[in-house]
Order: sequence, then structure tokens, then C-alpha cells
Amino acid sequence: MNRLSTSRGEVDLVRFPVDPRDRLRAWDAADEYLLRYLDGDAAGAFPVRDGDGAARPAAADGAPADLSGTVAVVGDRWGALTTVLAGHRPVQISDSFLAQQATRANLARNGADPDAVRLLSTRDTPPERIDVLLVRVPKSLALLEDQLHRLAPAVHAGTLVAGTGMTTEIHTSTLRLFERTIGPTRTSLAVRKARLVLAVPDPALPRTPSPWPLRYALPDGVGPVSGRTVTNHAGVFCADRLDIGTRFLLQHLPRRAGAERVVDLGCGNGVVGTAAALANPDAEVLFVDESHQAVASAEATFRAGAGPDARAEFRVGDGLAGIPAGSVDLVLNNPPFHAHRATTDGTARRMFAGARDALRPGGELWVVGNRHLGYHVRLQRLFGNCEVVAGNPKFVVLRAVRA
Repeated sequence: MNRLSTSRGEVDLVRFPVDPRDRLRAWDAADEYLLRYLDGDAAGAFPVRDGDGAARPAAADGAPADLSGTVAVVGDRWGALTTVLAGHRPVQISDSFLAQQATRANLARNGADPDAVRLLSTRDTPPERIDVLLVRVPKSLALLEDQLHRLAPAVHAGTLVAGTGMTTEIHTSTLRLFERTIGPTRTSLAVRKARLVLAVPDPALPRTPSPWPLRYALPDGVGPVSGRTVTNHAGVFCADRLDIGTRFLLQHLPRRAGAERVVDLGCGNGVVGTAAALANPDAEVLFVDESHQAVASAEATFRAGAGPDARAEFRVGDGLAGIPAGSVDLVLNNPPFHAHRATTDGTARRMFAGARDALRPGGELWVVGNRHLGYHVRLQRLFGNCEVVAGNPKFVVLRAVRA
């Protein structure tokens, strides 16, 4: 289940954090397709039409890729590509803290030198020169746009640029984005519902800056943050508007006062934590997300809304892991229920359990979620209590108190 077979041998891979109830693999057919292409084992993947309309393999098919020079792996979800290619000393660029931790764990599981891989976040300065650019196409087209704009100056005429993704993740807009930022682009035939993308760098293309982040003013009727400016870096959920779940939570935030420790768990752009800070200036808010882009957005949103001297902490991490037990008074949470293409409550389970451990006795967890997800059942089991604060046909706001 956890062993990926490649021409470079078998590798043992896991997701992070390890959950024995999670049966999802740490790679998929898109990762395998790209690795086979790099090995020259994807003949015919990119058909070229000759004069009579017949398809023939592209000239490069059948020859292993030259992986000398600087190899950059972008968006590697659980470190599968990076681990297999560790011998080429790649640079991994990821927005996900969990992906970075998975990469470290998988390198260790397979006896690879951890110093052979350089781990960068999407907020770090990319390499000055990239000779091989491998892109795991993300769910967010905005994140792909931002990263290609940031990486394009490092690409040269001889750079191999290859992307991979499932057919549901690669669209005409994806190919056009590669065309605009890198150069002429083609896509492969589908194999096991996966596709490849090859782009040929065009040095004559203008290197324009990324259009991200986006900023907009919040509407009226959302409590203390009404009219405040929100910053969304690429890839952050609902980048151009306030999502309706967050809006519903903002309309029903708890009224609190006095010095206390508040956590905006899974903070996204930080609107909820900023509202809590504005409603109670004596509170100190911790913004936590596993996305580097999200935490950068939250800090910008908070500074614009609460002022440069307001107290807050910003942390990229795995939920509340590492937060001292009994140190938090209030946790505010709008948990995601997707992990890439999979629908799962695994993230919500970890968030709820982490909140229970971090809260002091009498501390409260407030959760907004789609009504059909049934979070009240899990909260009742974890906390021994759960109150419905507010509800509408789509969402509920739930309150659980630490005994």
C-alpha cells in the first residue's frame, strides 16, 4: 500500500501526520507518470501530427531526461517526487507545512541524506537558475500562476519544464498559463486519468511580476471587520470575496473581554482572528495555518485592520501541535474538509482534538461548518458537550466547552 516502485528502486512513503485510519496513499498516478517520463518510459505520451494526420511520438520520447544542474520540484504533495529524486539534490518548493514534514519523514524512511534536499516555502526566494522545473499542478490555478511568475526569471532556454496532474486538475486555462509565463506548451495523452504538461521556455517572453496578492474591502454586516481590507495571497481559499461560512461565523462571534489567548485555527486570510482582536483589544491572537500563503495573508490582514502595534502571533504549523496544554481560552475554527482531491474529515478531527488539549478548563471551541458534515457528533464525543449557537439551511455554528 505504501511502497512506490520506480526505476530507481522502491520507496516507502507516508502522508503526514500519519493517521492509521487514513487509507490514502502518499502519491498518485500523476506522480508515477512524471517519473516514467523522466526515465524515458513514456513513449508516445506527446503525439505529434505529421502531414497526413497520423500521430507519431515526439522526438524526445524514449530518452531519459537530463537531470543535471538545479532541479526544482514545485508543489510535491507528500514528498514522493522529491524522495525518488533525492539523488539529484533537488530544491522542493511548497506552500504546505504538512508536505514539507512528509518530505522530511519520507527521506528519513528511505535512508536518504536530508541535506540532499533544500526545502523552500512559496514565500522564500526561489533559486536564481533552474535547469529542471517539475510542477505538480495544484488545485488552485491562482497558486500556479503566482509560482510560475516567481520562477520564470530562473528558467532559461535549456530548462526542462514538465508538469503533472490528474485530468480533473489540468484544464485549458492551465495550459494557457504555462504558455503565457514559460513558453509553447503541449499536454500528453491521458494515462490512468493523469496527464503531463511540457512547456518549452521562450526567453523572449516578457517577465512580468505576479498579480498576487489580491486585496478587497469587507462588506458591511460582518461585525468589527466591516469595511476593513483583506489581503489574499495566491492559493488562499476564497481569494476575491468573503466566503459564506466565514461570514456566518463573523455574525455570531462570541462576545468576550479581558486578557485572554485566542487562536484562529486554520486562519486562512485571518479575517476571523482579526475580528476577535478588534472586538477584544485586550486579547492576544495566535493565527495558525499549514499554508505559508495563508499565514502571510493573515498577517497582512491583521496589520491593516488592527494596526502595527496590536498583539498577535503568526505560525505555520500542524494545527495546535506544540501549543502548551491548557494555555488557550478560545479557539475559532472553520475546518477544511478536502485534502487535495479527497473529501475527508481527517483535518477537522485533528483540529478538534488539538483544540481540546490546548484549551484551559472552561475554554471554548467555536466551529462553523456545513450542516451535513455532522461536526456536532464528533464534538460531543470529544468534549462531552456541544451547543448549536446558530444555524441556517447550509451552516451551523457550534460551541464546545473544555471540562
